[in-house]
Amino acid sequence: MRTHLHLLAALSIAGSLLADDTASRLGLPLGSHPAALEFPYFPDRAHAVVFRNWRIVSPARIARTIGTDVETVRAMAESMGLPPAGDDARVMARRGYITIVRRNWHLLPYEQILALTGMSADELAFALREDDFLFIKLGRLKPRCAPVVHSPPDGATSARAAVIRGIVQRHFSELFELEPEPRYRFIEELGRPSRPPPVEGDPERARRGLRFIYSYFGSYGDPLIDPELDPYPHGLLERLAAQGVNGVWLHTVLRQLAPGGAAFPEFGDGHETRLANLRKLVARASRHGIAVYLYVNEPRAMPASFFESRQHVAGVREGDAVALCTSDARVRDWISNALAHVFGEVPDLGGVFTITASENLTSCASHGRKDGCTRCASRTDAEIIAEVNAAIAAGVRRGSRTARVITWDWGWNGHRESPDIIARLPPDVWLMSVSEWALPIVRGGVRNQVGEYSLSSPGPGPRAARQWAVARERGLKTAAKVQFNTTWELASVPYLPVLDLVAEHCERLASAKVDGTMLSWTVGGYPSPNLQVAARFAETPSARPSDVLDEIARQRYGEEAAPLARRAWRAFSEAFREFPYDGRVVYNGPQQMGAANPWLVTPSGYRATMVGIPYDDLDGWRGPYPREVFAAQFERVATGWAEGLDLLAQALEKTSGAARVTAASDLRLARAAHAHFASVANQARFVIARDALARDGLSAEERASLRKTIRELARDEIELARRQFELSWLDSRLGFEASNHYFYVPLDCVEKVISCEYALDALGAGASR
Repeated sequence: MRTHLHLLAALSIAGSLLADDTASRLGLPLGSHPAALEFPYFPDRAHAVVFRNWRIVSPARIARTIGTDVETVRAMAESMGLPPAGDDARVMARRGYITIVRRNWHLLPYEQILALTGMSADELAFALREDDFLFIKLGRLKPRCAPVVHSPPDGATSARAAVIRGIVQRHFSELFELEPEPRYRFIEELGRPSRPPPVEGDPERARRGLRFIYSYFGSYGDPLIDPELDPYPHGLLERLAAQGVNGVWLHTVLRQLAPGGAAFPEFGDGHETRLANLRKLVARASRHGIAVYLYVNEPRAMPASFFESRQHVAGVREGDAVALCTSDARVRDWISNALAHVFGEVPDLGGVFTITASENLTSCASHGRKDGCTRCASRTDAEIIAEVNAAIAAGVRRGSRTARVITWDWGWNGHRESPDIIARLPPDVWLMSVSEWALPIVRGGVRNQVGEYSLSSPGPGPRAARQWAVARERGLKTAAKVQFNTTWELASVPYLPVLDLVAEHCERLASAKVDGTMLSWTVGGYPSPNLQVAARFAETPSARPSDVLDEIARQRYGEEAAPLARRAWRAFSEAFREFPYDGRVVYNGPQQMGAANPWLVTPSGYRATMVGIPYDDLDGWRGPYPREVFAAQFERVATGWAEGLDLLAQALEKTSGAARVTAASDLRLARAAHAHFASVANQARFVIARDALARDGLSAEERASLRKTIRELARDEIELARRQFELSWLDSRLGFEASNHYFYVPLDCVEKVISCEYALDALGAGASR
């Protein structure tokens, strides 16, 4: 311990300059590397580290990270009134590393984040680059943090800890007495089959239509390396099959699944293990009549150092990432050969779906910057993108004649229509489009168009309709990408009970006569009544929405409660139509955190990140909606949603037995959604009032009015935080999404209350009571 303390002391003296050198040495990105945020409501940075990691990292690991002992860490937690440590740390270290990285992003330099997570530098570098582009979700920058080293508290530090303890005891002592559900407990429940798995499945079931989805809890970055992180246990497959699903997908990186041959001998490390686990998954899924599809987003860019002796295949560059240029036949050959190897080794795979213009840099045309490559500059984007898809299809076909190749038009021509690319696709691929894209909407008097991830706006939209028409003219099959459970409009709950909106979308898709449906991205894979709606329409495309919804309500709640449940679903659906949809709202808004997003007394200066960290960036949250309109629309959603809560609570009282358990669970999720929507409105109004209070020239009356507004907002927000704490404390599903892990854990709601009380004092707004 003495050596470790000396090391941390040296790190503290060297400060952020050493952190810069360390990041460079470890191959970890820094971006613009601005100064980290401070959180003055904590006693000091060491206490902040203890608070933020309590219950999700073991006290021993926290202690090692900040250079102290376990007894001291426990004493620090106790001094702030925190509950016992619990036993979530083990599962969080394995499954929740993104949650740990994100909550320490502004507290610790990389070296201490590695110590806290137990990850190697290579593992963290891979996660930041390939784990659903995590570094982008964190803002493309690593805040500049000096190392945190524990030192004995002085009087001011102890006094502030005592204040926090008082706040925590006042607002949460009774709630701490409730028995918490461990994080990730839902995996055990969803993974448990209700009956012995079938010995043999119906092989034709997976070929009838296409209804594929992502695992609710599947690890995104490298899901096949560790069999204990099984994304599709029998219980989940059984539940998904019962709701009409006949395909599941998982993220892969091709260089991890197949050897690279003479061209790229570095590729393929561990591919035998991954393919063995993939074979087991395919066999297990087939017993439920479900096929497995691979997400192929290739060729992935590599670090610049990879090309020191390979300039012949180096394409466009973005930062330290360089594209493997697909205008060189050697790159295309590697793609085809690698996929032929995968499908040869796992011949029963259902197929692949491709994204060839995503956030990840892949081909030189993937980001519309082909002119930066001497080989690609004279070619069109359409030629390059179609050629990549052709190389993928050729490799799949060499390994399997029956596997499906689904080309997703995401990002093509900057998300515009792309008949030029469709015209060049191989003749036996499918064309998939986001169903609701380009759908015109009006919210709060603001005219707009839907991009994607909109459950509040049932499609199809005109872009998808025209894309599908062009594909059909070529004889290609078509698929709709939808989100029937939830979207980034609110990803922190397993599903939103807006079944009327789902039924409306399904009815319209039936008229569009698409050949298949991708039911979710990583968000939205929970077995839910929403998926039951989709299953009914898949079975009977001519079904009437009212008949489908009435049937599901009776099955779920019983005859007496069903009418009330139907009215609740209708109220939720009508409320959700008021969601102020825009791509910037969906990606940047604070709705994923809800009442767990802390109040900041001083503007942070940070921009909200893509489903990552919202900060206090109201102007980044709101998209085209004026500040007041943005707040008012979320208030409309929350007000209408509350009407649905009353109806669903009445329905619960008319249930019994298993239906009562189901209704209580549904009501808990719906109450959590309401807390999130209502909190966004409060957060927006707080930022408006905080910024107004900082202006010069205000009269005493104006200042008093603004402080009164902040005081009233704080009272409401504290109550929402307490409610969100209780709901998530009792239900491990809340706050979770597969590719982001936990957006928040229950103690974040406690931090929110502390930040509100601090803001009231700092802004002279009085007490919350």
